[in-house]
Amino acid sequence: MRYIEWIVMFIVAGLGIGLANFVGFQVGFLDSLPGIVILLLISLAAVVISKLIPIKLPVIAYCSLLGLFLACPLCPVRDFVIESAGKINFTAPLTMVGAFAGISISDQLKEFVKQGWKMLLIACLVMVGTFVGSAVIAQITLSLTNVI
Repeated sequence: MRYIEWIVMFIVAGLGIGLANFVGFQVGFLDSLPGIVILLLISLAAVVISKLIPIKLPVIAYCSLLGLFLACPLCPVRDFVIESAGKINFTAPLTMVGAFAGISISDQLKEFVKQGWKMLLIACLVMVGTFVGSAVIAQITLSLTNVI
C-alpha cells in the first residue's frame, strides 16, 4: 500500500477508535484525541520504518518496539505518551480491528464456503477454543493476582 492509503486508513481507524471510546466508555473525543494521535503516529512510523530498514519484520513488531521505547523510562516523552494513551480503553481499538478483519475477508467468503462444512466446523472450533483458552488464562491470572 502507498503511504497515502495508510494515512487515510489510520484517519478512519482514529475516528472509529474515538467513536468507540466515546460510545462504549463515555470518554470525550477531545479527551481521547491526544492518545489516538500518538497511537496512530506510532503505527505510521512503524509502517515507514518497516519500509526503510532492511530487516524484514512485520509492521506490528516495529510498532511494538517503538511503543515500548516511547513508554520506557529513558524516553523524555514517556509521561505524556502513557497519560494520553491511558485515556483510551484498549477494547475500543479492538472494535476497529475486528471491523477491518471482517471487511478484509468479506470478498473471500465464496472461497471459504467452497471449502465445505468441515472447514466451517474447524473454524468454529478454533474460535471457541481460542475464546475459552483466553478466558481460562484470564481467570487464572486474575485469581492469582487477587483482582477477582
